[in-house]
Amino acid sequence: MSIKNVVLIAGVHGVSGKAAAIAWSKVPNTKVYGLSRRNADLPVGVEGIVVDLLDRAAVEAKLSALADVTHIVFAAYIEKASATERSQVNVAILQNLVEVVEKASQTLQHVVFYQGGKAYGSDLGPFKTPAREDDPRLMSPNFYYDQEDFLRRQQVGKGWHWTALRPEAIIGYATGNPMNLGVAIAVYAAISKELGIPLRFPGTPEAYRALYQVSAADVLADGTVWAGRTDSAKDSIFNLTNGDQFRWQYMWPRIAKMFDMETAEPVPMPLASYMSDKADLWASIVKKYSLQDIPYNKLVAWNFADFIFSSGFDNVSSTIKVRKAGFDGCIDSEDMFRTFFEQLRAEKVIP
Repeated sequence: MSIKNVVLIAGVHGVSGKAAAIAWSKVPNTKVYGLSRRNADLPVGVEGIVVDLLDRAAVEAKLSALADVTHIVFAAYIEKASATERSQVNVAILQNLVEVVEKASQTLQHVVFYQGGKAYGSDLGPFKTPAREDDPRLMSPNFYYDQEDFLRRQQVGKGWHWTALRPEAIIGYATGNPMNLGVAIAVYAAISKELGIPLRFPGTPEAYRALYQVSAADVLADGTVWAGRTDSAKDSIFNLTNGDQFRWQYMWPRIAKMFDMETAEPVPMPLASYMSDKADLWASIVKKYSLQDIPYNKLVAWNFADFIFSSGFDNVSSTIKVRKAGFDGCIDSEDMFRTFFEQLRAEKVIP
């Protein structure tokens, strides 16, 4: 087989990185390398490279011998408490990777990296909707902007291009990635069902009624491959969600039916507090149903779910730009949730 594409996926054990690796591995004549700080199972056809992207010497040692890289997918992220620290460290890991790869591989064609709702201030409070890619920036520091600015500067006079994709609440599964809304809903439902209580929406009344959107990891992955192979995606930013919006007040009863559960009136209930004493119960559920023995604290980040379920304002992004550029990937969000929960059951993550 003649190799045409050599793709590096940074953050391959994350939800978006894993999905991108699977999507790229299905492209004919493509070699995929998955980069991560830890060893874990990889998708079929993906070769792993364990490397800490913060360690420049280690990046050079591990990647300088790769002389034929054509694409980088940057899905790595390091959480820090302050916006300044978050920007510094996440720019550093991108910079270390790109500078080393472009020096070793004169074949580099394209870099895809992921932004998100923080580019519009979704983490700060109500923002203009539908959000558009040409909306003005917020005040710095913002690591999305800083990563983008680095790539813009680094690209000058070079032959490669970049694309930024902006999903919202990526729904997919990867072991050991607790910041995942879909898994939070599934585990909360399983615990509620085991306790014999209805599936109540645990957020605020405002969030229950606000418009929301999500991005299926598979759709984002298809968009990632599209961006790396399409001229109209070069040096551009695109919102990329499922293509629809919903209100939890209508979606939540449908999700309950996916678990054969009844609903009851919503009650604002911080999951970070009410789920904190459920580790022993979850351990009994794992044993009872022969589930994967994933540490409870690695399964769900309840604070993340609480943030989304308490965001009492519309979260809507326009996807017309990516449609006009030629990407038509989309999925009905109800169908996505149903398929996702079926996947979790098949993989013995939930009963």
